[in-house]
Amino acid sequence: MAATETSRLRFRKITEADAPFIFKLYNTASFKRFIADKNFQVEEDARRFIASSILTMYQTRHLGLHLVELKSDSTPIGICGLIKRETLKEVDLGFGYLPAYEGLGYGFEAARSFISLASDELELPRIVAITTSENAACIKLLAKLGFQFERVHEVLSADVTLGLYQLSFV
Repeated sequence: MAATETSRLRFRKITEADAPFIFKLYNTASFKRFIADKNFQVEEDARRFIASSILTMYQTRHLGLHLVELKSDSTPIGICGLIKRETLKEVDLGFGYLPAYEGLGYGFEAARSFISLASDELELPRIVAITTSENAACIKLLAKLGFQFERVHEVLSADVTLGLYQLSFV
C-alpha cells in the first residue's frame, strides 16, 4: 500500500492474532451503535470474523481494513481502510477507533493516508463513506476530510438514516 505509516501512526494488515483487539474494538458501545454489532461473545468469534471477512478483503490489491497502531509503542487504536462492499458501487472508506483515541486527530491522519492511496495509486474518480445520521463525530470528520453528503442510502428507522457521503478526485 502507498503509505504504511504517518508521523504518528503505522498501518498493517489485520491477522487472526489480532482477535483480542478486534474483539475489544467491536464490543465498544460506540462501535456497536454506529458501525456494526457483530454479536461477538468470545474472542474466537472475532477470530472467525477476521478469517471469513477481513482477510478476504485483501484479495483485491490495496483494499481491506488495516490495523492502526501508534508508531511510538505499537499500541493498536483502531482500524481504517478502503472497502469494496457489495451494497455500494464505489470503494468505501471505513474506520473505527477505541473511544480513548477518538478526537485526537488519529482518525483524520489515517483517513488522509487511505484517501491518498485511493486517489494517487488506485486512481479512483471518487470514494464514498457511509454513516448513520446519529454519528455526529463521524459526519464531522468526513466533512473535515472533504466528503460531501450525497443522499440517504438507507432508512434504518423513523429517526435514523444511513447517509452516503462522497469525495471526488476529478
